[in-house]
Amino acid sequence: MQLWLLAIASCLFLRAGRALMQSRIIGGHVAAPNSIKYMVSLQRSSRQHFCGGSLVHRYWVLTAAHCNIGADQMMIVAGDYKVNIFEGTEQYAKPHKLVVHPSYNSSTNNADIMLIKLRAPMVLNKFVSLAPLPRQGTGVVEGHLCQVSGWGHVRVSGGGQVPVKLRTVTVPIVSAARCNGSDSFNGNITANMICAGYPSGGKDACKGDSGGPLVCRGRVYGMVSWGNGCGDAQFPGVYTAVSRFRRWIDQTIYGP
Repeated sequence: MQLWLLAIASCLFLRAGRALMQSRIIGGHVAAPNSIKYMVSLQRSSRQHFCGGSLVHRYWVLTAAHCNIGADQMMIVAGDYKVNIFEGTEQYAKPHKLVVHPSYNSSTNNADIMLIKLRAPMVLNKFVSLAPLPRQGTGVVEGHLCQVSGWGHVRVSGGGQVPVKLRTVTVPIVSAARCNGSDSFNGNITANMICAGYPSGGKDACKGDSGGPLVCRGRVYGMVSWGNGCGDAQFPGVYTAVSRFRRWIDQTIYGP
């Protein structure tokens, strides 16, 4: 079993792109400035973007568990549009604590979800708002069009990072049966995951987009989690199914 999991891990990757932050939303377009107001950027202490997230409470951010690099190494930025360029709309907060879902499995990517409690609340205004979440257990059907957004970094010749605007792309939901087929993920998609992508490929989230929202019917139904390549026709993007964890989200934020 351990060898089997290692074989899977060798050909799949998480989309935080820790080792190589080289790509961004594939086949999409630049979002209108501050049009996705609940989108946040998770940045290292060096102010380098590495994951996305959604503001779900003035004190809480929802993102992927594999984006956990430690609270002391992280800064949360809301109201951002161009990473690494100060525009006057940004708000900054350090994490108070990181709450990884207790069922998260880094080998299978199951329950790839984490909540970040901020030391200070974000101020809601015309640049920053809260993400609408789905009800517990609700789903989206195959073919439904959803929007995924993120900042991936682009590495240019000569080194350094080029600041990029927030990008977005529309992708259709793929059924779990098709995503789990022998010619695709071959049974590795759990009930806590959603697949989305075109049969022809070409549009997808990619490295650096992890934790970012997949929005369907105006609500964050998914978060960028993992995949096999980017924009591959055979392998749709895989997202954490947020509705499966709505009760845990509410209990973590509002519970004792």
